[in-house]
Amino acid sequence: MTSPQASGTAPAIPGGDPALDVLGRVFGYDSFRGEQREIIEHVIGGGDALVLMPTGGGKSLCYQIPALVRPGVGVVVSPLIALMQDQVDALRALGVRAGFLNSTQDLDERRLVEAEFAAGELDLLYLAPERLRVDSTLRLLERGKIALFAIDEAHCVAQWGHDFRPDYLQLSQLHERWPDVPRIALTATATRATHGEIASRLNLQGARHFVASFDRPNIQYRIEPKNEPKKQLLALLKGEHAGDAGIVYCLSRASVEKTAAFLAENGVDAVPYHAGLDARVRAANQARFLREDGLVVVATIAFGMGIDKPDVRFVAHLDLPKSVEGYYQETGRAGRDGLPSTAWLAYGLNDVVQQRRMIDTSEGDAEHRRRLAAHLDAMLALCETVECRRVRLLAYFGQEGATACGNCDTCLTPPKSWDGTIAAQKLLSTVVRLKRERNQSFGVGQIVDILLGRRTAKVLRFDHDALSVFGIGADLGEAQWRGVARQLLAQGLLAVQGEFNTLVLTDDSADVLGGRREVLLRSEPEKPARAPRGASGGRKKPAPVDLPAEALPVFERLRAWRGATAKEQGVPAYVIFHDATLREIATARPGSLAELGAVSGVGENKLAKFGDGILEVLVQEG
Repeated sequence: MTSPQASGTAPAIPGGDPALDVLGRVFGYDSFRGEQREIIEHVIGGGDALVLMPTGGGKSLCYQIPALVRPGVGVVVSPLIALMQDQVDALRALGVRAGFLNSTQDLDERRLVEAEFAAGELDLLYLAPERLRVDSTLRLLERGKIALFAIDEAHCVAQWGHDFRPDYLQLSQLHERWPDVPRIALTATATRATHGEIASRLNLQGARHFVASFDRPNIQYRIEPKNEPKKQLLALLKGEHAGDAGIVYCLSRASVEKTAAFLAENGVDAVPYHAGLDARVRAANQARFLREDGLVVVATIAFGMGIDKPDVRFVAHLDLPKSVEGYYQETGRAGRDGLPSTAWLAYGLNDVVQQRRMIDTSEGDAEHRRRLAAHLDAMLALCETVECRRVRLLAYFGQEGATACGNCDTCLTPPKSWDGTIAAQKLLSTVVRLKRERNQSFGVGQIVDILLGRRTAKVLRFDHDALSVFGIGADLGEAQWRGVARQLLAQGLLAVQGEFNTLVLTDDSADVLGGRREVLLRSEPEKPARAPRGASGGRKKPAPVDLPAEALPVFERLRAWRGATAKEQGVPAYVIFHDATLREIATARPGSLAELGAVSGVGENKLAKFGDGILEVLVQEG
C-alpha cells in the first residue's frame, strides 16, 4: 500500500465523528463495513484513493459521505447514463441534494442543474465522462467549489475495457486542472495487471490503494454441462427461483429474443434487452426490471453495468463469458443485499469452439489475440476445475490461500478427475489419421462417430469405417467423448479452424501422442449440484431467507406498500427501502417512530417521509 497523497487544502476532520454522523443520520446505518471508514476518512482529509471493492460492498458510500462532509460539491464521473436518474432519485429520497448532467436532458433541465451547482445548492453532481470534453462543463466546474472527484467503474480505463468508454482515458487531466481536489477511483473488478493500469492511466500511483476481498460468500457459483440449456434454465427458475428477479445473459441478440419468449411461454415473467431493440422498448424493459418485483431480464452483456437493484436473486449465463473479469462483474449483480443468490452457467463444447473462432477472426494484432486467448483460458480453467470454484476465482484476482467454501457446485458435489491420456491419444490419433490418410478434416460429430464405430451415412460415404481407428472408442459414450474434445480444446491440445469448425492438432498435441504428457480430465457429476434449502434456493416465493413464519405476512404487506409508494413517486422500489430493511421491520415490529428510526437503513429523511405509512401497515397487521 503506497503512501497517501494529500492535497493540503482540505480541512482536517473536525471534532466528533462527522462521517459516522452522516452514515447514521442520512443513510440509517450505525457502523461502517470493512475498510469503509478508513477510505472515507482518508478522502475527507484530502487524500487520493484507488478502491477495489466487490459489487455490494458499499463503494458508493466511500465517496458520498466525504462529499457530504467536505465543503463543496462531490463530482461523480460515471458511464451509467441510463441509470443516473435512478441514482439521483435514491439520493434525493435520503435528503441529499443530487443532480446529473448527461445527453438525456433537454436544455432547460441542464440549465437548472448548472444553476444549482453554481449556487452551491448541490451535494453531488453526476457527469458522464464525455461531458468533461465539453468546454462549457469545465467552465461550469470552475465556477463552483468541488469537494472531490469520484471516478466510478474505473476499470473502463484498462486496455480490455477502454473500447467501451474511451473518454475515461482523458480523466487523468482532472488532477492537472484541479490539483488540490482529492480523487477517488472505484471499481468492482481488477486483476493485479488491471489494478496497475488503472493507477497509471489515472495518475493515481501516489494515491492510497484499498483492496477489499473479492469474495461474495452469499453467491453460490454453479457451472454445469449444456444439455438443452433453455430447459435447464427453466428448471432452475421454476425449482429454485420462482417469483425472483434475475438476469439471464446470452451471447447473441437472436438468442436473447428466443430465450425470453421461451421463458414467457412457460410462465416466467421475462423481457428481452439488447442493442437491436427499439430504444423506447429497451428503456421500458430496463425501467420495469428496476421498478417491479420478480421480473427476469434476458440480455446481452450490454445490460446491467451499475444496476443498483439489490434483490437480484440469480444471474444465469447461457453462453460462456469471454473472461473471468466479465463473468465476475456480471454474476456480481446478484445478491447486492447480502442475501443468498445463485450464479449459474451452462457450458458446452460449442462454447469453446465459438470463442476460439471469435478470437482467431478478431480484429487487431497478434498481441491483442494473445490477450483475448489468455482471458478465455482463465475462464475455461474456472469451468473445468475440480477444485472449489470460489478458491480459483479469488486466486485469479490475487487472493491466494482461500479455503474451500462448501457452497459451490464442486464443493457440494465434488467432481472426480481421471487419467484421460489414452482417450486423448485416441481422439488425436483419429484427427491425424484423417489428415494423413485422407487429407481430410472434420468436426467433433464425425470424429465421435468414428471412435464409436458408427456406420452412419457420412461415415460410409467417406469410407471412414476402413480407418484403423474406427471403433477404438467404444469404452466411452458420446457425451463422454464430447467432454474429452471440449477439455482438449480448453487445454489447448486441440484447435478448430475454418468455416466448418474442423478439428486440428496444436503444437502441444505431439507430446500427448508421444506419451510425454499426461492428460487429466474432469469427470462430470451425474447430477448437477443444487443448493441445500436455506443456502441458495428451494424457495417457492420471493421471501427472505430465515424470515420467521409469523413475520412473513407482515413482510409481504410492507412489500405491497413499498410497491405502491414507489409507483406513486415514479422510482424503483429499492429507492424507498431495501428488502433487508423491510425484513428487519417485519421481524422487529416497531411501535413508534423512535423505534422505527433504530432500524438499519432508516435515516432521518426516510423516517420523516415514510415512517407514518410503515407504522400504519404494522397497525393493520397487528
